[in-house]
Amino acid sequence: MFRKILIANRGEIACRVMRTAKRMGIRTVAVYSDADRHALHVEMADEARHIGPPLAAESYLRIDAVIAAAKASGAEAIHPGYGFLAENEDFAAACQRAGLVFIGPSPEAIAAMGDKSAAKRLMEKAGVPLVPGYHGETQDAALLAKEAARIGYPVLIKPSAGGGGKGMRVVTDGKAFAAGLEGARREAKAAFGDERVLIERYLERPRHIEMQVFGDAHGNLVHLYERDCSVQRRHQKVIEEAPAPRFAHRAEMGAAAVSAAKAIRYTGAGTVEFIAEQDGRFYFMEMNTRLQVEHPVTEMITGLDLVELQLRVATGERLPFTQEAVRARGHAIEARIYAEDPERDFLPATGRLVHLAFPAEARVDTGVRQGDEISPWYDPLIAKLIVHGEDRASALARLAAALRETQIVGLTTNVEFLRRVCESTAFANAELETGLIERHRAELFTPRGAVPAEVLSAAALAELAHEQAIPRRHAAGSGDAHSPWYAVDGWRLNADSHADFTFSVGEAEHRVRVAFREDGRALLIDGRPYEAPVRKAKTVREGRRWHVFHDGVRWTLSLKEELAEIDGDTSTGSLAAPMPGRVIKLFVEPGARVKKGEPLLILEAMKMEHTITAPSDGTVKEIHYAPGEQVLEGAQLVRLD
Repeated sequence: MFRKILIANRGEIACRVMRTAKRMGIRTVAVYSDADRHALHVEMADEARHIGPPLAAESYLRIDAVIAAAKASGAEAIHPGYGFLAENEDFAAACQRAGLVFIGPSPEAIAAMGDKSAAKRLMEKAGVPLVPGYHGETQDAALLAKEAARIGYPVLIKPSAGGGGKGMRVVTDGKAFAAGLEGARREAKAAFGDERVLIERYLERPRHIEMQVFGDAHGNLVHLYERDCSVQRRHQKVIEEAPAPRFAHRAEMGAAAVSAAKAIRYTGAGTVEFIAEQDGRFYFMEMNTRLQVEHPVTEMITGLDLVELQLRVATGERLPFTQEAVRARGHAIEARIYAEDPERDFLPATGRLVHLAFPAEARVDTGVRQGDEISPWYDPLIAKLIVHGEDRASALARLAAALRETQIVGLTTNVEFLRRVCESTAFANAELETGLIERHRAELFTPRGAVPAEVLSAAALAELAHEQAIPRRHAAGSGDAHSPWYAVDGWRLNADSHADFTFSVGEAEHRVRVAFREDGRALLIDGRPYEAPVRKAKTVREGRRWHVFHDGVRWTLSLKEELAEIDGDTSTGSLAAPMPGRVIKLFVEPGARVKKGEPLLILEAMKMEHTITAPSDGTVKEIHYAPGEQVLEGAQLVRLD
């Protein structure tokens, strides 16, 4: 077994690999950029090596820097994690040339599956079912348009050299094909350095089901059951589960996945992804030649540690079991907690994790701590919440409960949205499809309604306790701890003793009075008596704002005194960047007349493109940024009259 390994990654997956390595007595080496100097994975490692500035292309994607760090540290092997260099055949080959073990498949296997078009041609020869499409090398735009017409609309344009939903475009008719192709190529080039695409028939209401496979250097290859990853936003997974519910083709899919892996003599952990129709027919989509983000659900139902298996297979050991010995027990579900805003089309968010608390009853895989920053440099994943139950219903109930108990303050997250998905009728009934979120928007994006009285009560009592604590500390150091001048009890000469608080929640204001009586306290909320329940909501203070967690929902209340009035003529629009990013294309020039909804520019963030459109008819007066320039969240992009 290895004595020391380097993890060529960051965040959650680096911490995940380190936990298993430490349990096995293997020393670990972390790599980090300037932005990650104080990150959790750096703290967890036995030693750490700096590899460059925050930009991934100048740090985590630098093969030479990672190899040099491994050699300097005396590591014997490199675990790539997922993302970054995990599916880069040049990196795997560089490890071999440097005398380092790459904990993953061979460079040849990575190359075979890295080119999606070539992989589909290979799978066709291996007898693996494919979606009708074009996977050829010729990339002439006219030919691609002709092929799209042959396949029949709607079609899906996908990058040949990458995954994760980046660069994908659904095109519904021939008129929209040229624009869809241009956008897909541009995003594929930015994300993967390769603008080649493939075209496939777009299936209506498909499911995304994948098979975990594992191979060793002795020719043994098995599958470890399937995962359903159909719940997605922006073509990226957010909830995964194993095994796939209401799916009767496990044996056929397992055999197809093993055939796919055997076709390239695969070793290590890999995932063969399929797109499945509602009747169970399935087609090969791609193979990810690495450990998947969602691997914990497979671990939960099989009892296996996939990272340990990776390490053992990489040292030349045989798989310690046969296909017949693999058993699935119960049901597992994983929810990915992201710093993002579901109400704003899941735009990524940044900020400091002022407060972070997870339920003890669930498995939590994370790479951050309370006080850490979610920066614009990398993926905004905060944590993965994983639960297991004897069946799907019990696992689902546990996940919903765990999400209700998860508390995050400091930035916008998708926690409440994930809970709504879990509690939705379609998900509860396993009516799974990749369009579930869009199809059920009315149920998943319901307005919150009025703030509950218990939330206002909790905020008022928490603020009162905070204000009382300050003078008590002063009194304790004053030499007269019992001085009445340090009391905050609402005492007034010839008047009732009380404290008043006015909170703003959105556009609504609420007044809470806490009256002090001989037999205790009495509350008035907006002039009506209120009796506070025994159960207490969790409160977290951030400046003069209170975050109250109540029934799985985080409410943010601001004291009126801290509110600022914003005046000015709003007839002149000044469009602000909804998140940090880079301007990559302009559609208009100063002086141009535009209609409401017309695209103005494209902003790239987290390697995803976001089109900024005109909020109303008007004239473009000023454009403040040129293509290629970085912008901060809130930066004024365009002035529109």
